[in-house]
Amino acid sequence: MLIDLAPSPARTRETRAIPYVVAAIAFAGYAAWSLQRLRTFDSSGFDLGIFEQAVRSYAHGRWPVSDLLGADFPTLGDHFHPILALLAPFYLLWPSPGCLLVAQALLFAVSAVPVTRCAVELLGARRGAVVGAGYVLSWGLLSAVNFDFHEVCFAVPMLAFATEHLLRERWRAAVWCALPLVLVKEDLPLTLAAVGVVLVLNRQRRLGWTVIVFGVVTSAVLFLVVLPALNPAGAYAHNGGFNPFGGAIVKVSMLLALLAPTAFAALRSPLLILAVPTLLWRLVSANDRYWGMGYHYSAVLMPIVFIAGVHGARRLGRWLPACALVLGLGSFGLQVAHLTSGVWTPAQRDGIDAVLARIPDGATVMASNRLAPRLTSRCTVLFFDGVSPLRPEWVVVANPEQSWPTTLATKAAALADLENTGYLRVDGTDSVVLLHRE
Repeated sequence: MLIDLAPSPARTRETRAIPYVVAAIAFAGYAAWSLQRLRTFDSSGFDLGIFEQAVRSYAHGRWPVSDLLGADFPTLGDHFHPILALLAPFYLLWPSPGCLLVAQALLFAVSAVPVTRCAVELLGARRGAVVGAGYVLSWGLLSAVNFDFHEVCFAVPMLAFATEHLLRERWRAAVWCALPLVLVKEDLPLTLAAVGVVLVLNRQRRLGWTVIVFGVVTSAVLFLVVLPALNPAGAYAHNGGFNPFGGAIVKVSMLLALLAPTAFAALRSPLLILAVPTLLWRLVSANDRYWGMGYHYSAVLMPIVFIAGVHGARRLGRWLPACALVLGLGSFGLQVAHLTSGVWTPAQRDGIDAVLARIPDGATVMASNRLAPRLTSRCTVLFFDGVSPLRPEWVVVANPEQSWPTTLATKAAALADLENTGYLRVDGTDSVVLLHRE
């Protein structure tokens, strides 16, 4: 059995308001942070530009494609995330990458409501509010905010509410909250299956086994049939192989960092089972980016771990809030170091914007990674990687240019070759070069 969190008659209006206050503050902070990164060119084509191109396609009634991934590349062949279509109406009102960033900020902030609510009801108002603050400052969420936009932002509140319903023994409500995970990303139906495992452990066998089978079968169909069929290469794009024994120190460090904010009390709750599928595929992958604490990969784990933590901390309640807040503040300190003024001064940024304004709406342009989000709302944007054979009408390259995914020498040679084979340098500053095909 889990626990019945029936509302107490003694709860005051102020206590009920705590989760919403925490969420509102989180939304303001996440949105301001994200828009500051966009303003200072810290956002990138990979991945913000890719997702904006997909949402822009939906908004104009087209099959979702991203030219940054390749000319007319179907994004559903890269990752299965049709839920992005929900952003299309809002994008029509605000056709900007900022629309996606603010939506992500809102979704992350909404997840703080069930997390804080559970903490308040199990640990008391003050301790619960501190746990809520620790949650919104948790490294998994801040790392995701600090790396553009990703579809998993939809999964975070789904998992937060589903986990809360499991804690309250509202079995069917938990399933309904977790069911849309199948539309977010191809691995998340396995997390839905983990919800079924928790149901079976709580003697909800018929419903639990139904959810398990549905989740496993859906994920298998997406991995083995749907994604290969939609991908131009005819295969799953992110099948990077297995390396379960590599990077042991990095992996263990990530696991310790995941559990430490709850003073390891999450280990005492069966709700932690929901984190197993995501952790499993990350830890056995050969892709070392999945092993650590960077990027957006741990965002979906945060609501699970925190609610499992407050469930498991009923006897250790005095320690969890302190751990959550101290480690949250540490996470904030580490992440805020990346929230800089960018690689260019304000004057240089103004110069870059003036150069980009010379590119007409609807043009096809090959752009550097940092410049792409400035153009994806109004142009067809390709990725300048130094090796693409495509020759669009416009090419715009930043200085300094990022070496990823090739080398600086390769990109410099490609830029020189363009100028020697039909492209004219029509504008530029010390920070950007704009070429136009003659």
